[in-house]
Amino acid sequence: MSDAELVLRSTRVVTPEGTRAATVTVSAGTITAVLPYDAEVPAAARLEDVGDHVLLPGLVDTHVHVNDPGRTEWEGFWTATRAAAAGGITTLIDMPLNSLPPTTTVEHLRIKQDVARDKAHIDVGFWGGALPDNVKDLRPLHDAGVFGFKAFLSPSGVDEFPHLDQERLARSLAEIAGFDGLLIVHAEDPHHLAAAPQQGGPKYADFLASRPRDAEDTAIANLIAQARRLDARVHVLHLSSGDALPLIRAARAEGVRVTVETCPHYLTLTAEEVPDGASEFKCCPPIREAANQDLLWEALADGTIDCVVTDHSPSTADLKTDDFATAWGGISGLQLSLSAVWTEARERGHGLEDVARWMSTRTAGLVGLGASKGAIAPGHDADFAVLAPDETFTVDPAGLQHRNRVTAYAGRTLYGVVKSTWLRGERIVADGEFTAPKGTLLARPQ
Repeated sequence: MSDAELVLRSTRVVTPEGTRAATVTVSAGTITAVLPYDAEVPAAARLEDVGDHVLLPGLVDTHVHVNDPGRTEWEGFWTATRAAAAGGITTLIDMPLNSLPPTTTVEHLRIKQDVARDKAHIDVGFWGGALPDNVKDLRPLHDAGVFGFKAFLSPSGVDEFPHLDQERLARSLAEIAGFDGLLIVHAEDPHHLAAAPQQGGPKYADFLASRPRDAEDTAIANLIAQARRLDARVHVLHLSSGDALPLIRAARAEGVRVTVETCPHYLTLTAEEVPDGASEFKCCPPIREAANQDLLWEALADGTIDCVVTDHSPSTADLKTDDFATAWGGISGLQLSLSAVWTEARERGHGLEDVARWMSTRTAGLVGLGASKGAIAPGHDADFAVLAPDETFTVDPAGLQHRNRVTAYAGRTLYGVVKSTWLRGERIVADGEFTAPKGTLLARPQ
């Protein structure tokens, strides 16, 4: 401890062994020890005593659409990473689509990295994209450090990122399995979507009917079958259908390498409360009924669902029309995800240890960063969120750091105020005041 530069102390530190009063020492941006609360502080170290606020590992959000370059008016690395930092997120992995160009070649990856490098307030990594015609680009992208590959099984919503049919899914997955990469999948079956009623208009019930649960269930069943055949690693993105959970449990029992995420909006918002015309609630797959939400929480509790990520997918306000059929589908949640999940979790009897596991430890593990992110433990990066868990605030869109301040959480009262966020031992935001960008661009550990 004698070489510690920084010491953080709290009566509630969330560690892999549980929550306890502790003193955390930091040197050169890395946690060096987690000591008893009353451990002596070296004379040369700076002490930050956060009192009874909770010291959490910085969150790791592995599903974020930054949209930069090309659609920077929708978001951008500067605003996205500020919003993330304000919400206690210290690492994000950027999705390959909605930017122009999409991250589907090494050249495109370099373009995105060049844009992000000086704008990142937190650490940023990148997913690659799997398209019908870029199988040849997958291994080079893997070698260049992407964390895995995103694919759609139904239309993505943007022409430059077409979806994979079953034949092309098999081809891409076989290539990715050859180097034991990870395929992450938007799983909705296009045939079930085409057969569903497509009414259009402002009624949320009509939109919900247009994206039925069986579209997810069938796509997930097909994905599991391909993963089983190829012994491939696959990850189901933004699960909303509780009906798919038995399929996933059975596949896991067989040894199929499938992991699953869900999102704060599926865990905290319900179809019954969405007003007609309120397309700030539109996402695909959709927010479903309260009974379905209960199934998702049960699956989080028993480990069937591994982790919780935002699927932050913003757009300009003009694209959020009152017609659910034509409005952009995406919910902005970076800044509010921790508070939203904690608000519902505490009502359901879960603790902050659970939230940290779902939103930090397991997400870090998903992308291979478990040795450096996702835990307050020696050898890990000194990334922290300082949270006042019993304080509340009412969501005011004007207070958001997102470029476009459209939010499904407007007016909701949430528990959990992020007091400060730390990246590798440096406080990057406190009480709404930000430092200059200090984030690093990450590559998949080799």
